[in-house]
Amino acid sequence: MASVHDLAAYILKRCGPMTAMKLQKLAYYCQAWSLVWDDKPIFQARIEAWANGPVTPALYTEHRGQFKVERWSKGDPGKLSQSERESVDAVLDFYGKRSPLWLSELTHREPPWLDARRGLAPGERGNREISLASMAEYYGGLYSSDGDA
Repeated sequence: MASVHDLAAYILKRCGPMTAMKLQKLAYYCQAWSLVWDDKPIFQARIEAWANGPVTPALYTEHRGQFKVERWSKGDPGKLSQSERESVDAVLDFYGKRSPLWLSELTHREPPWLDARRGLAPGERGNREISLASMAEYYGGLYSSDGDA
């Protein structure tokens, strides 16, 4: 299994420099769709429901203070398996062309983030985990409702 750092390095290698917010949201969607398509997480790091959307603290620790992320020296994109790369590429083909704001707004309308934030005021700090089960259930339902499953 790849690490979240391997995933970040792969995303940046494939898509080029991007905002830290966009990198966070793409990592989140890679995890979500890996759960649906591959029946397993692509990485083990925790994803939390922060005020500005899903955040992987392990990534945040590395890009903290950076608006734009140019490269990711901590990971190895070559550690992703063929099936992991295929899933990530599919996610990047759809979500990668979207703006960071679009991605953030989308996550704010989806149950995994909303449910993890339940009881918190808008903008209130929080670090509740977005569970893999909630992601698999919600995105799996989207996949099934499209008639693709």
